[in-house]
Amino acid sequence: MYYVYLMSNIEPINEDLIKRHVDHLKELKRIGKLILCGPFTDYPGGMVVISAENISEATEIAKSDPFIKSGCKSFEIRTIELANEENNYLL
Repeated sequence: MYYVYLMSNIEPINEDLIKRHVDHLKELKRIGKLILCGPFTDYPGGMVVISAENISEATEIAKSDPFIKSGCKSFEIRTIELANEENNYLL
């Protein structure tokens, strides 16, 4: 299953926190959990798309993100069904 956690800014972030967040993303990639991530350009926040067994695992992954753990960002989580060529864009 795929999940997206949407983050909204609460407090300013610093360079050390950004580095820890990037390390978190690199670890998710290393273990095959990270699908896509990035900041929004038109909204203060960002998103991380992950692969997880269930919503509980996805929530734990989101809560372990240093941005969220620090209280600088809040999050909401959504289940997403990926549409692509392989599934004919869910047609």
